Amino acid sequence: MTTGAISRFPVPRIEDLPEDIRERILAAREKSGFVPNVFLALAHRPDEFRAFFAYHDALMDKPGNLTKAEREMIVVATSNANQCQYCVVAHGAILRIRAKDPLIADQVAINYRKADITPRQKAMLDFAMKVSAEAHAVGDQDIELLKSHGFTEEDAWDIAAISAFFGMSNRMANVTSTRPNAEFYTLGR
Repeated sequence: MTTGAISRFPVPRIEDLPEDIRERILAAREKSGFVPNVFLALAHRPDEFRAFFAYHDALMDKPGNLTKAEREMIVVATSNANQCQYCVVAHGAILRIRAKDPLIADQVAINYRKADITPRQKAMLDFAMKVSAEAHAVGDQDIELLKSHGFTEEDAWDIAAISAFFGMSNRMANVTSTRPNAEFYTLGR
């Protein structure tokens, strides 16, 4: 991989992409002012790009008991545990914007256990970490603990699905060596 490259794999030119993917990338650029590198890295395989973003949107954009900021907290904490620089930086920026609190976002990015978050959010992230590191050990007591903090079984599913999905995303970002865009470092500060 060359220094400064977006990915260690080939990155297609936007104009060479299928129309639906090109439109999705251009919409992201319109919204944020730049094209997040993950879009370009994943566009290397169009069918997987479509599947990835369909599941991403199903998890991250749905209404429910978890706020958009809490969903991003799960992504940032999971990404930290998986040592995914791209996702910690990119989703840390999104968390700063959604939480309207750069301090919390940076604390969660470093060590959520010491962050100034609510007991409910700590329970949520503890569960997400268990899913990320030892899903085989998740049991009824974990779901009951979440319920004691006001979460439902559907919320438990959402927390687990976000943690699991971003575990996969973190692994792909690490394998592809996808670099965070410089713009992410200053967003929401």
